Amino acid sequence: MPLRDKLSNKLRKYLPAKVVYRMARTRNVGFQMFFYKLARAKPKAIRRLLLSQVRRQVGDNFDMKHFSPSYNPWDERLCAVPNGDLFKAIRHGKASVVTDHIDTFTEKGILLKSGQELEADIIITATGLDLQLLGGMELEMDGKPLQMSQTMNYKGVMFKDIPNFAMVFGYTNASWTLKADITLEYLCRLLKTMDKKGMHQATPRLSDSSVHEVPFLDMQSGYVKRALPKLPRQGNKAPWKLHQNYALDLAMLRYGEVDDGVMTFSNPG
Repeated sequence: MPLRDKLSNKLRKYLPAKVVYRMARTRNVGFQMFFYKLARAKPKAIRRLLLSQVRRQVGDNFDMKHFSPSYNPWDERLCAVPNGDLFKAIRHGKASVVTDHIDTFTEKGILLKSGQELEADIIITATGLDLQLLGGMELEMDGKPLQMSQTMNYKGVMFKDIPNFAMVFGYTNASWTLKADITLEYLCRLLKTMDKKGMHQATPRLSDSSVHEVPFLDMQSGYVKRALPKLPRQGNKAPWKLHQNYALDLAMLRYGEVDDGVMTFSNPG
């Protein structure tokens, strides 16, 4: 992935910076959505494409098993390598990759299950992550403990039968802040609607019997699987579905109706 956008840099010579930025943002968001959908629809083809690009970067003498995981693209999150700096380091012999399972730490470094020992001055742990929802808060409603795993997400922002409570949860397949931005826009629209109606409480209510629960996230990463029992659920259709799609969320959160027949407004006595 190029670190600098050559096309945008050229366009800045002829167009205002704000226009160029919006064009680049639209192009990049659109390409990401297209690539993600293509990867989910044609995982084997995209896998071959990605591996062929890595092969071009690391050279013919590199063992590709180190970049050939057992899962398909976007079963887990993809990692971008700006300007291919990691691949350049590997190609020039300044870095190496070992694929194995960790057995234990030793005085010198790490012992792998294959028996190989990797000597290391510094070890950075990057596995075994445990997701902590809502910063680890323990929630209560009406004096009773509230389990988020027992509720359903609404528009990727609020939760069924829980009044005046929202969460910012970004994309797992794109920039986190894309979703964060429009989530906050929606919440501002919701607050303005409540003010206009003179209401103090907004609560999503589910009355559609055709909506059924599905897991909150559709990913195979270990940290996601471990967290699923703690996460809220999502529905099989809008507005209870977590889209993971900027265009759909933009239409729903920025331009969709706030008073949509699902959100109920009230003034508690």
